[in-house]
Amino acid sequence: MEAKKNPEADLTNKYGLFLNIGLLISMGLALAAFEFKTYESTILPELEPSGDEFDKILDIPITVQQLPPPPVKVEQPEIMEVPNEEEIIDKIEVVFHDDYPEEVAVDDFIVNAPPIKEEADEIKDFAEHMPEPPGGMEGWAKYLNKNLKYPSQARRMGIQGTVFVAFVVNTDGSIQDVSILRGVDGGCSEEAVRVVDNAPSWKPGRQGGRPVRVKMRLPIRFKLN
Repeated sequence: MEAKKNPEADLTNKYGLFLNIGLLISMGLALAAFEFKTYESTILPELEPSGDEFDKILDIPITVQQLPPPPVKVEQPEIMEVPNEEEIIDKIEVVFHDDYPEEVAVDDFIVNAPPIKEEADEIKDFAEHMPEPPGGMEGWAKYLNKNLKYPSQARRMGIQGTVFVAFVVNTDGSIQDVSILRGVDGGCSEEAVRVVDNAPSWKPGRQGGRPVRVKMRLPIRFKLN
C-alpha cells in the first residue's frame, strides 16, 4: 500500500523560491566583498613655518602714471558760401605792361649742322617695298620659260641643277651688276646671267616713299625633261 505525503509538508513546490533566495544572498555577499575597503593609518608630519627671504616685506615705491597730453585742437577753416549770381571776376586784378616796343627784333636762326646727305647710290638688301618684275613673279616665270635656252653642252652631258644669281635693281627699274652666287657647269651659269641681264625693267623698290637701289637674289633652275 503506497503512502501519500501531506501536501502541506511537500516542499517540492517551493524549490524555485528557495533557489532564487539563495542566488540573491550569494550576489549580495559578493558585492559586499568587492565594496569593502581598508584604510592604512598614516601620520602626517607637522609643517612648521620656516623663515626665508620671502618673509620680508618689500617696499615697492608708488609710481605715478603720466597721462598723455591732450589732443591739439584743430581749427576748421571757415567756409563762406558765395551766391552763384555774384561775379567774382572783378576781384582779380589784371596788370598789363605796355612798355614793350612796337616791333621786336628776332635774330635769325642759324643752323650750324651740315645738311643731311641722302645716299642715292646706296644699295639696300631689304626695302619697305621690294622690287617686282613686270607681271609679278608669275610674269617672271613666263619670261624665263620663253627666253631661257638649255645649253647644248649641259644637255649632252646630262647636267642639271639650280643657278643662284644676284643683281641690282636701280631706282629707274633697270638691272645691273648680275653675278653668280652658286653656279652649274655646262654653260648653265652663263645662260642664267644672259637671261637676267636682258630682262625688262622691274618696278623699283621704295623706302620712305622714294625709290632706292635694292640687291635681289633669285634661283634659276635647269632641268632636263
